[in-house]
Parts: sequence; C-alpha cells; structure tokens
Amino acid sequence: MQTQVGIIGGGPSGLCLARLLSQAGIKSIILERQTRDYVEARIRAGILEQGMADLMRKAGVGARMDKEGLLHDGIVLTFDGREERINMAALTGGKQVMVYGQTELTKDLYDAVLKDENITVVFEARDVHPVGYMDGKPKLEFHKDGKQTIIDCDYIAGCDGYHGASRASVPRDKLKEFERIYPFGWLGLLSETPPVHEELIYANSKRGFALCSMRSHTRSRYYIQVGLDEKVEDWSDERFWDEIRRRLPEHIAEKMVTGPSIEKSIAPLRSFVTEPMRFGNLFLVGDAAHIVPPTGAKGLNLAASDMYYLSTALIAYYKEGRTDLLDRYSETALRRVWAAVRFSWWFTSIMHKFNEDPIEHKIQLAELDYLMSSTAGKTTIAENYVGLPFDPTFE
Repeated sequence: MQTQVGIIGGGPSGLCLARLLSQAGIKSIILERQTRDYVEARIRAGILEQGMADLMRKAGVGARMDKEGLLHDGIVLTFDGREERINMAALTGGKQVMVYGQTELTKDLYDAVLKDENITVVFEARDVHPVGYMDGKPKLEFHKDGKQTIIDCDYIAGCDGYHGASRASVPRDKLKEFERIYPFGWLGLLSETPPVHEELIYANSKRGFALCSMRSHTRSRYYIQVGLDEKVEDWSDERFWDEIRRRLPEHIAEKMVTGPSIEKSIAPLRSFVTEPMRFGNLFLVGDAAHIVPPTGAKGLNLAASDMYYLSTALIAYYKEGRTDLLDRYSETALRRVWAAVRFSWWFTSIMHKFNEDPIEHKIQLAELDYLMSSTAGKTTIAENYVGLPFDPTFE
C-alpha cells in the first residue's frame, strides 16, 4: 500500500486532519485500532473553541454542528455561596464556544471521511509500528486479519493518543517529557436530564470541585472531584446527585433535575507535554504529544491547533514544495500548547481542593474574589477559555 500521509488514529484529530488534507487533494490512509462503532461510542469532551468549530467547517463537516450545537457566550463560577458570570463574548470581541458532543463530532467526520476518495480508513489495525521516519523513508507496519501489511508514505501523523504507538516508537533519547499528576480525578455522570443552567457552572466548594455541563437541552454531563482511590462502583446515582448538590449554591442545587445515569466514569487528571513534536517525517498531534486537565476544556481544542499547523505545513509542501512550515511545526505548536497547559493548570489550581489546609481554600476564595472584581481578571479567563488565536504568521 502507498499514500502521501499515513495517519495513526481514527479519532477526531486523525479524521479532521485527513479531511483538511483531502480538501487540497492530498491522499491519506488512517489506521484505527478499534471498530467504527467503538470509536463513535467513546464519551469525551463537548466544548469546542471557535478555532475547532472553524476547522470542522473548513473540513466540510460543520453543517450538523451548526444546526444542533449550542453557542455559549459565557460561563458561571460559583464560590463561597456566590454566583459570578464571565461574559466571554463581551470581553473577547464576540467570541463564543460551541457545546457539541465529541461523539457527534466523530460521527459527522466518519460520515464524510468514508465517502472521501482521497481517504482510506483501515479499522481494527493491530500492532501498528511507524518505522523509517528518521531516515526519510517512513512506513507503517501493521496487522489486519492476522496478515502483516506495510504502507509506504511521505509523512506520518501520530494522532493516536497518549497510549498510542507514535510516541512510543520514538527513541527515549530523542524526546523530553514533562508531567504533573494531580492528587484527584473527575467522576463524570451523563444523564437524559435538562441542564441545571443554560451555561456551564464551575464550582469551588469546601467539599471539592464540581462542574455542571451539558450535551444538549435534554442531556446533561456532570462532574465532581474525587480521590484517586475512589471506584465508580462505589458511587450510586443517588450518592452522586446528593454530593454534587452539596457543592453548589442552594438556589442552583434546588433546580437540578436528577435521573438515571447513562454512563459513569472516573478520569485522573494530569498535565503532560512531549518535546519536540516532530521526529524526522513523524509528527505528533493532540494527545499523543500533550495532555491537560479538563478544567479549561482544552484537550480536543488544543489538538485543533496542531491539526491547523500540520495541515497548513503539508499543503504548503505538496502545493509549493515548501518545507519551512514543516520545520516550524513543533516550535509553533508547542508555544500554544504551553499556553494552554498553563491556563489549565492555573484554572485547576483555583477551583479544586488539594488538601485539608483551610488557608488554601481561603487563598482560593481571595483570588476568585479579586478576579471577579477586575475586568482584567475576567478578561484573562475569557480569552483563555474561548481559545488563544492560531499563529497568524504560520502561512
């Protein structure tokens, strides 16, 4: 088999990258370890920055998102019994975020990708190994139905997540990894209930952090901070609903509509960055190169800038023979990555309970009080939450 760009990973990053390349006539083959049904069923984030939404439109798959997605102008922070709104649109010149579940986004991408003559998707591709990329002769080796297959390609995009084969194939002496593990996780519950509020609520409480989010007007996604030793099976729906209400101001908790969970899971929180993000003809994209706590809704959105930079660079190469943007990919992408890592760490640090020391909570409340009393403070949150712009010089 042969193609121009080999893509490891059939999640949103790999699919969207393939579509962006296809718009310029560039062919790609996507290797996905799981089945399509499995990938589409994964419960993931649902907040899209304007940059990610724009990329979906550019890839020709934004119609259903624009029809069914919920545009949000602001978010709400609650702390010390207070309810404070950050009017993001007013503070950022009209920028918004889009509430649209990643499962729906993935379905839209597959509906388009599987009809695209420039893209081939291989599901249930096992034992994927990128080789030869440091020597300018990249290949993807994998097994399908028990048979080994090799794909010759010009470049490889590793869009296969934190545990994928892309980064794992890089010699340890070629990369540097930075990691911070947080002493808690998020217990998430999905339910067919109307959201408690029309915008997202981020709650700082003495009992720990809580988030009231949504996927639609009739489907809610809620999270509470829990210890790393907690187990999902120990959390009945009743216990979850009781705990999240305790972490919210009383007038909000009273409005919460409860119901049976569709899905419950616990996700640990970490910050992780790999440098560089390019190794010869292999480029890391999204979670393969960086992980951030979900507090700032940056995971998939941070992958969007990687997709933008890499697709722009590859299109410049194939259309104009330029290699300068490929050479700048890692440096440019990492600048935005570290900005998002900083915001996600900072937002996590002021909203979560790290220990039992009462002075820590008092300092958090003082910082939140200061931020809410300052236009500059609110603007800092708003600018980072809606998403920092892509580098305008990368063209």
